[in-house]
Amino acid sequence: MSTGKGKTRVSHSIQPRADDYIEPPGEAQETSLQSLLQELRTRGDGQGSLIGASLGSAVEAVWANRMRSLLTILGIVIGIAAVIGALTLTQGVGAYIDNTILSQGANTIYVWTGGDGNGGSRPQQVQPLSTRDLQSLRNLPHVAAVSPLFYMGGQVQFGNQNWHPNNIIGVSTDMQAIQNWQMAEGLWFSASDEAGGEPVVVIGDTVAHNLFDASRTDPVGQKILFGNQLFRVVGVLASKGGFGQDDVVYMPYTTIQTRLFHGENNVFNEIDVEADSRGSIDQVVQEITVTLEVNHHIRSGEGDDFQTQTAVQIIQREDQTTQIITDILTGIAAISLTVAGIGIMNIMLVSVTERTREIGIRMSIGARRRDIRNQFLVEALFLCLVGGAIGLLLGVL
Repeated sequence: MSTGKGKTRVSHSIQPRADDYIEPPGEAQETSLQSLLQELRTRGDGQGSLIGASLGSAVEAVWANRMRSLLTILGIVIGIAAVIGALTLTQGVGAYIDNTILSQGANTIYVWTGGDGNGGSRPQQVQPLSTRDLQSLRNLPHVAAVSPLFYMGGQVQFGNQNWHPNNIIGVSTDMQAIQNWQMAEGLWFSASDEAGGEPVVVIGDTVAHNLFDASRTDPVGQKILFGNQLFRVVGVLASKGGFGQDDVVYMPYTTIQTRLFHGENNVFNEIDVEADSRGSIDQVVQEITVTLEVNHHIRSGEGDDFQTQTAVQIIQREDQTTQIITDILTGIAAISLTVAGIGIMNIMLVSVTERTREIGIRMSIGARRRDIRNQFLVEALFLCLVGGAIGLLLGVL
């Protein structure tokens, strides 16, 4: 630069170049570098200190990217919660069904109309279970009790209150003993009520509440209207729980035959048989099969027109169904966990790319490839553990 009097003064100024500028580390990188320094300070203290430093660095890295970490573990939370919830639900329902069936009689054998129950060709004509079959089964050895079941539908009424129960069923006096039912009020109908076809009923807890709660009337001794006839309530069953078991009206099957069908209906939907011991169940099933085949004139090679099933067989079938549902739900949850694992893998790859400078600094001061790998594995493991713990808690709740 010229200044006059023929002298020239040169100004030396240094301008920074773009490639000389070093971007200061961000918050997450500063945190990781601080963890690195702490790790180096403690490396000489042994492998345990190194693992602790790696875990601390992982916690800080996760906390620095809280929102991203939360979204990452969401899939694991949902997957674990779904697995725990599915197992809890299906096992709980299965145990409830098993206990319900066993509480109604572990020695019970159920006989239904219809079927090809024991294989063979389908019978030419299906005969319903009849009064003759009922009497034959009552005479079998090792049989403690027998009750027919005849299902009906309809509306019952008391005063201004109407109710449509799930079922109105004709049974015998043995039904209470077979199913081990307890009475909340009154008594089960008697043998004389059955013999005379008396207009008496025993109602479930749901029916009692819907007919008598509004008027605050004691159900026992009251008369309810069904099919244009009045029936006297002699007892109320104790609540048995779900599946509509309390929404039922029971009456003597002879009452249905004589008063509602006027002797024109002597067939049943089902017959329940109670064996006198658990050890005699198989023998009783064989005797029932032979007796009904004779009564129904089923020839050799033809399939039976009835089916028999024990309480134990019903429980086994329900357990198989429950297991299938459990497997399906577990498979869905496993897919969710797989997707969540892929998500964590992708986030770890992004994290490696973002922290290239940190990795370079670590390796320049002595970190091995194994140390770098372990650092990111610890972060991934920490995310999985946190997501699993939250999912486990939600699944239990």
